[in-house]
Amino acid sequence: MKKNLIWLFLLLCAIPGISCDKDDETHVLKLVWEENFDQANRFDTKSWSKIPRGTSDWNNYMSDFDSLYQVSDGNLILRGINNYTLPNDTAPYLTGGLYTKDKVTFTYGKVEIRAKLQGAKGAWPAFWMLPQDGKWPFGGEIDIMERLNHDEIAYQTIHTNYTYVLGIKEPKNGSTGKINPNGYNTYAVEITPDSLIFSINDIHTFSYPNLNNDKEGQYPFGKPFYLLLDMQLGGTWVGEVDPKQLPVEMKIDWVRYYR
Repeated sequence: MKKNLIWLFLLLCAIPGISCDKDDETHVLKLVWEENFDQANRFDTKSWSKIPRGTSDWNNYMSDFDSLYQVSDGNLILRGINNYTLPNDTAPYLTGGLYTKDKVTFTYGKVEIRAKLQGAKGAWPAFWMLPQDGKWPFGGEIDIMERLNHDEIAYQTIHTNYTYVLGIKEPKNGSTGKINPNGYNTYAVEITPDSLIFSINDIHTFSYPNLNNDKEGQYPFGKPFYLLLDMQLGGTWVGEVDPKQLPVEMKIDWVRYYR
């Protein structure tokens, strides 16, 4: 019996593409960067900046107002609030968000975020990635987590010229996964030359493959991306905000990058 197993082993080793090297490690990820938000009452400005206000649904209430940001008990807390305190700001709501743009970028590897999300009507917390260089949607977008209102699911999606402009629906560019709506969950994406692999709480949700075809922008990944963490409010997708359910907040325990 033992002799038969040895011959089987040798036969498998002779098949192209199968490695029998005892030291072969085909998929080992090493932690190369992490943020634990353990500095006293502040976030690390060497890695993070406050997201400025813009004109899109996701950033039209962004503000640098200090009450939207807190670091406490090893958590980054980002809030969405009614604007009762800034008379010179005409926005009805104020939201807080941080990004690593121009400071920390991520190429190939795995990004994980552990966080607790508070629900509210019109709440739209998100963790996502944009290219350090490149216009949207040609440069691509990776949505690691978006949650709407009080949902017990989170959305994970990618956007590219291929999916958004050309409107090609195959392969699918998004999926959802169940979350604990009242506790911490871990959201992740792994970026490889062949695919993006998404998961929630270590449960695979979907993968988006590199087809290596001639369609422009089908897989614009594998270049430096930066990370955004933001407590968004309102918009076409999530719907109207109920001001009576504010303030709303999310707590980010840590961010990790493996390569």
